[in-house]
Amino acid sequence: MQYSRILPAFLLALIVAPLTAANAEQAPNTLSEAEIADGWLLLFDGETTFGWKSEGKIDWTVDQGVIRATKGDVGQLRTTTQFANYELHVDFRAPAETNSAIFLRTSPKPESPTYGCYELNIAPESNSYPTGSLVGRMKVTPPCVADQWHSFDVTADQGTIVVKLDGAEVLKYEDPQYVGLGFIGLQHNQGEIEFRNVKLKPLGMQSIFNGKDLTGWKTYPAMESEFTVTDEGTIHAKNGPGQLETEKSYGDFVLRLDAITHAKNLNSGVFFRCIPGDKMMGYESQIHNGYEAEDRTLPIDHGTGAIFRRMKARRVVSDDQKWFTKTLIAQGPHISVWVNGYQVTDWTDQRKPDENPRRGLRIEPGTIMLQGHDPTTDLSFKNLQIVELPKRWPADRGGDQ
Repeated sequence: MQYSRILPAFLLALIVAPLTAANAEQAPNTLSEAEIADGWLLLFDGETTFGWKSEGKIDWTVDQGVIRATKGDVGQLRTTTQFANYELHVDFRAPAETNSAIFLRTSPKPESPTYGCYELNIAPESNSYPTGSLVGRMKVTPPCVADQWHSFDVTADQGTIVVKLDGAEVLKYEDPQYVGLGFIGLQHNQGEIEFRNVKLKPLGMQSIFNGKDLTGWKTYPAMESEFTVTDEGTIHAKNGPGQLETEKSYGDFVLRLDAITHAKNLNSGVFFRCIPGDKMMGYESQIHNGYEAEDRTLPIDHGTGAIFRRMKARRVVSDDQKWFTKTLIAQGPHISVWVNGYQVTDWTDQRKPDENPRRGLRIEPGTIMLQGHDPTTDLSFKNLQIVELPKRWPADRGGDQ
């Protein structure tokens, strides 16, 4: 099999990396196994702008693992998913005359750098806000050599924003009335700008499974599925159909879990915003690791990470009989899913509102369910964590997709 014809650079690196001696430096636009386990997500896959949207006429291109802009409007390439509290890593390279930025918790088209967003500047020392500054909020002047790759590491946690440039802390800003939620934006303003290694880790995740028993979960003994807690601290799902349901309801959230299928081509799912107590009446994030003709871009039965019957996974990342990590973000009508840190789904529900997500848009809170699909069901789950997303301030900014 020629992996390069089937797998993107991110997946190819995970397969090839253990076989090479040059592992001292991690390949750009990839996640290590440790990063995946720690909850990091690739926002840029190194090959496409999947999960991004351009605001304005700008010549954004992707070439050799780099997002580049050279001319066009003043505007952003911004994520289609909104994030609240997180750690963010971005590499950038800019000529001396470039004026650009990375926008945090931004609206698609911010009216001001001091209202409804945070603008982390990339600019010469002669600029009013040189590289590492928050425009209109705090100025810093750390050294930053032009035409070389540099790294920002940003922690946005509640009203505190901490910025590191090339590993050294250069800024700590406290905002008493902080923007709770927004997009990540890569700005083109003036001059050429390049970005790579754009990755993010959501913060504030809380466990919803204690590893000992099913406290906080509702079982359905009359259904065929059996959900038990193993000595290893996992939830084991056997037989079906059936479901295991959270007692609590969730509306906008980040959900992360690990799952494993114990046989080939098993079918299961994670349901969310469910009608409490009803039989799997919610959106379904599919679990099925099969694909056709040795081509991972041809998922069987929508593929792991798909929104079942709504949007197929663009690629099957996970494998049967191996643990994988799924991260699901639901915010308003927009839903996005990462598998092993690689984004496979980006979908906005544009149907008319309905109490039942099988019939239409549901943004009201609902329960989360683990599915026992049929008599062949044999899966395990662990490390189930969730954080509810805050409302955006100001409320009338940033909700557009």
